[in-house]
Amino acid sequence: MISSQDKDRIIEMAWEDRTPFDAIKMQFGLSEKEVIMLMKQELKPQSWKNWRKRVHNRATKHAAKRSFEVGPHKCNMQREITFNKISKKKYA
Repeated sequence: MISSQDKDRIIEMAWEDRTPFDAIKMQFGLSEKEVIMLMKQELKPQSWKNWRKRVHNRATKHAAKRSFEVGPHKCNMQREITFNKISKKKYA
């Protein structure tokens, strides 16, 4: 049985464009088919349709179809991984 916290993380990973289904399988043990079933159960009908349209045949969701080298992505705003806190900025 999957905890609600794990379900939330799986759904988050499934929505991310650059996170392949293989990463979800490695971390949570769910196959692509199982992730699809989970998404269908947990999402609202329109959200489910939008997600399926978005990930259907998307190369970035399938490691074997990727045309780019897998590597870490780092936002310019992100500090070193050990100090992963965005500094508070004052916006005027």
